[in-house]
Amino acid sequence: MESVQAKQPPTTTPEQQPQKLKPVHRMLLGFTGQEDRKIFNQIPAHVNKVHVDGLEHTKHDIVIKQVKDVLEAQSIGEICVRAHTAQSKLRKLDIFKDIQFFIDTSKGKQSGTNDYEVIFEVEERRLGGGIHGEVGTNDGAVRTAFKFLNLFGRAENVNMEYSYGTKMTSGSLMFSKPLFENPDILFRTGGYQHHGEYPWSGYRTIDRGLLADIQFPSRLGSHTLSCEGVWRELGCMNRTTAFAVREQAGHSLKYALKHVFARDHRDNNILPNKGTLFTCTQELAGVDDKVLGFVKHNMEFQAFKQLPLSTVFQLSLGGGIMKPLQSGTEVSIQDHFFLGGPLTLRGFNINAVGPSSDGNALGANAYWLGGLHLYTPLPFRIGKGGFDDHFRTHMFVNAGSLGNVNFDSNMKEDLQRLAETYRLSYGLGIVVRIGGLARLELNYCVPAQVRQGDSSNVGLQFGIGVTFS
Repeated sequence: MESVQAKQPPTTTPEQQPQKLKPVHRMLLGFTGQEDRKIFNQIPAHVNKVHVDGLEHTKHDIVIKQVKDVLEAQSIGEICVRAHTAQSKLRKLDIFKDIQFFIDTSKGKQSGTNDYEVIFEVEERRLGGGIHGEVGTNDGAVRTAFKFLNLFGRAENVNMEYSYGTKMTSGSLMFSKPLFENPDILFRTGGYQHHGEYPWSGYRTIDRGLLADIQFPSRLGSHTLSCEGVWRELGCMNRTTAFAVREQAGHSLKYALKHVFARDHRDNNILPNKGTLFTCTQELAGVDDKVLGFVKHNMEFQAFKQLPLSTVFQLSLGGGIMKPLQSGTEVSIQDHFFLGGPLTLRGFNINAVGPSSDGNALGANAYWLGGLHLYTPLPFRIGKGGFDDHFRTHMFVNAGSLGNVNFDSNMKEDLQRLAETYRLSYGLGIVVRIGGLARLELNYCVPAQVRQGDSSNVGLQFGIGVTFS
């Protein structure tokens, strides 16, 4: 009889606990190679029982949902694959400190030679958190997190976070829960406050908001659907802030529906060798009487190809456009697109491309960006697998443009102007991968095409961050 049994830790003393029989087959991991896979797949097997030991607070139904597919295995190899998949599902619940599985021969009286039992040993955790650093574009922060885990026994978690950085400070309180007992479908809701400074535009903001979203996978990639309500306060950083920015200062309410799609097949998110990345964002926003709403679209594509001699080629494309919901109105500077920086349109200062007023960048409602990159090992590379694997020489050509498109009239001419008034830069330098935390670039940049109002960076340019184009 096939069954799944979720057990609590025994209350008996160690001397009273029965001793386990020595198993015939016991495995902690899957396979070590293709030959092992073929051999294990040819050994017939049947799973009679699945045990989950170590449950105290967790409800049995959510655990059974993650491990019950192990009962469908028909060979030793398939048992290992399904057990490893179940282990990954349990880990995604984020409520266990340690998860191990063992495969043992079945001990029942009617068990045959091909009958097995799978035992999962778990250790629950109720609290979590820590302190760690995080990196934005030429910005650093220290994030402190504290988690209350598995509140009601079905992976309901409460996460409190506070982040203090050089330009951004934020705090949040979020509740999360997997839907339909599926760890891949996650519901979150909560509130946050975010304080940011934007020196390139001369303003600072305080955002206080409520958020609810659902994250779920599909065959194409991952999706996030969210709804958000934000009370926004925009203020000037100093007396030199341009009037075009000052006239937008004050309070406003924004509510938005947003969809984010991501498909990331890169082998590394900091310094990839191969793979592709595609992200697409759509946003429908409504704002109070002071600033009207808009529809906003944004996309990014990256492709990496490994070439001979450990050389890697990268192609990057990106673009976005935003349209006000009511003709003849403008969108807040907080929602505009910005372009430029050491990790995007190199050779230009951060967000300093396009329309500006008195030295303050104003952003715009449309942009496009492209880039070609070639990465090679350092000339004095010692060998593969060494410290110098974190370093690459970097040659690049970047092009892009940022401007406003009038959807009421002259839209065709504005789009043509957006294409023709491109910025162009090229250069070379060094890229450093700082573990899985950030990417550091030091490039010598030559801005070959600069427009009026742009702030260019000729010569050495330093950049550090996680996202890049």
